[in-house]
Amino acid sequence: MKKPAGTEGIEQLILRRFDGKRFSGAPVDVVREMLLDVFVDGGLVVTIACAGIHLRELATGFARQEGLIETAGDIMKMTFSSDRVDIRTRGGRGRALSNATGKTIASSGSRGSRSFQAEGKERAARQARPKLDAQTILSLMDALLVATVIHERTRGTHCSALADAQGILAAREDIGRHNTIDMLCGWALIEGVDLADKLLLTTGRVSSEIVSKARRMGVPVIVSHSAATSRAVMMAESLGIVVVGYARGGKFIVYAGEDAIVSE
Repeated sequence: MKKPAGTEGIEQLILRRFDGKRFSGAPVDVVREMLLDVFVDGGLVVTIACAGIHLRELATGFARQEGLIETAGDIMKMTFSSDRVDIRTRGGRGRALSNATGKTIASSGSRGSRSFQAEGKERAARQARPKLDAQTILSLMDALLVATVIHERTRGTHCSALADAQGILAAREDIGRHNTIDMLCGWALIEGVDLADKLLLTTGRVSSEIVSKARRMGVPVIVSHSAATSRAVMMAESLGIVVVGYARGGKFIVYAGEDAIVSE
């Protein structure tokens, strides 16, 4: 038995709970999972497993991350049904690019993997990175954890946010960490927010895909509650992106861009 739990992205199920001594039936908040088909200019480009929230931002951000659009203005029309979104781009840009790549991805996990190797070898111009105080990093991570409303109730989501030194600008939760970043990418495009001096905060692991997403968004700093992978570190150093990980308990590790972090 299930029923809405009063918060988007959450369903309440009656489940058997064991309290250490006995079983009993109890209502349990469970994060919602649905499959969203994303069509661009008439072609199915991806099926995303998601919580079914912030779908306009998710679809917009995904299209930008995959190179199907460059700006929000490239989207002529976007329509939604229960489990499908149709994006029409100006001049059929999406059809041309999706046909050229020939990609169909059916998961909420890594995307655009065919481009990672070539991109990781590029030597990009180092971005003008903001200097960050160590305590600011820790404070922002604390603020991110406070923003994990769905996770607090279900323990089933990741959360990511865009922030500046003063605080969080937008936070998004979903069952996949990639989805949360795509949502933020879409939010920034729709709202016209320049990310050149912003930070990307996340509860998830920093892999090469996450660094690549940050690069496409133009975000110069990633701060994670979790760890980074070796390939992510190499890519971040190459691209001039700061990566701070395992920010918890008043401590963190600087994986890349140590010159951008200062301590009072």
